[in-house]
Amino acid sequence: MASMATLFTKTPYPPLSHHKIPNTHFAPTLKVSVSLSSGRKAHRRLRVSSGLIEPDGGKLVELLVDEPLRDVKKREALSLPRVGLSRIDLQWVHVLSEGWASPLRGFMRENEFLQTLHFNALRLEDESVVNMSVPIVLAIDDSQKHRIGGSTKVALFDSDNNPVAILKNIEIYKHPKEERIARTWGTTAPRLPYVDEAITHAGNWLIGGDLEVIEPIKYRDGLDRFRLSPAELREEFTKRNADAVFAFQLRNPVHNGHALLMTDTRRRLLEMGYKNPILLLHPLGGYTKADDVPLNWRMKQHEKVLEDGVLDPETTVVSIFPSPMHYAGPTEVQWHAKARINAGANFYIVGRDPAGMSHPVEKRDLYDADHGKQVLSMAPGLERLNILPFKVAAYDKTQGKMAFFDPSRPQDFLFISGTKMRMLAKNKEDPPDGFMCRGGWEVLVEYYDSLVTTSGKVPEAVPA
Repeated sequence: MASMATLFTKTPYPPLSHHKIPNTHFAPTLKVSVSLSSGRKAHRRLRVSSGLIEPDGGKLVELLVDEPLRDVKKREALSLPRVGLSRIDLQWVHVLSEGWASPLRGFMRENEFLQTLHFNALRLEDESVVNMSVPIVLAIDDSQKHRIGGSTKVALFDSDNNPVAILKNIEIYKHPKEERIARTWGTTAPRLPYVDEAITHAGNWLIGGDLEVIEPIKYRDGLDRFRLSPAELREEFTKRNADAVFAFQLRNPVHNGHALLMTDTRRRLLEMGYKNPILLLHPLGGYTKADDVPLNWRMKQHEKVLEDGVLDPETTVVSIFPSPMHYAGPTEVQWHAKARINAGANFYIVGRDPAGMSHPVEKRDLYDADHGKQVLSMAPGLERLNILPFKVAAYDKTQGKMAFFDPSRPQDFLFISGTKMRMLAKNKEDPPDGFMCRGGWEVLVEYYDSLVTTSGKVPEAVPA
């Protein structure tokens, strides 16, 4: 993946202090208001300001221990009661350590957990409100609670028995699983992927506190160089002289419809008066459901998209967002947007059914396809973020390429869903010319072919 790596080697990073907040105000502000291009009355007007948006709470809350103290903290961790971390727990430690969830300082205590469940927001000491729509919590069982006893600190260990972090000033409280599931997903239907993976069999207690992460979280999978922290992303945007950053999250391969949405967004921002808007192409890198294309294959596919010139490497930063995926629709998309504020994005592209999936039992979508973008335009704590609902893109048979859907001639358009795309790749059938760049499509076919080679069959797709 050398070619995609050049996105960052062109401007090598100096050593970063994990407690140094980069200067995010490097350009004057333009006082311009532009209405959302929608037939309905917009709930919010786009604000044109030249410069990176401030993190929630005014600064990034990075929770890494200073390097000279790491050995001391490792020794301290060995003397404390231990809590083992699952793979998803470790991903949340990563999220917290780098400030994606700023101003959170660790796993949620009960008052933060309840605010998140009931209000999708946190009220800070200065009475300001920041968005927080998904609980970031750590579960323990009865035996772990008993071993902790009256200790005010615990050590968090990974599956290889390495000390990862210290959680101090702890608070232990009941884990109301049914309420958590119902309020996060809006249903308690069986077979919700994240619920089955991380909640159903988790402990009946939650432990919150202030987090001290001993070393940066690394996965050693060949992709760590793409896992840029919010501070590193802000540094990169500054180096590129960005006067706006627009973020696009995806958990699927990039097709030409996605590319159209991203390039059209940049065109719109230039028309609004920005000089150098930069795209943050930000694939989700934490837990995903079993039938989603794995991260390493998605990154290979994204590389081909850049190599083939579908997106411009000069105006695109590719990085991995470390959060696990909930598939919780309008609730979760708020978290996705809020985290990108902390990375410096002041525009967020949102499309149909963001963070949604099909109902796990019934043959219908779990969430209304339009609710995600409507919720983002009204969500408390996201007022500073400009939401960009995009027009529907489909394959225009008359032009032989992806184009914005024209309702006056619906017969000319072909909609290729993610499920349909995956089925074509599994069956080694080519999509219509112009749907995806050839190199990107070959990566997708290669991935599904590798599944047959290793297991003899391809897993059934779960529509997303």
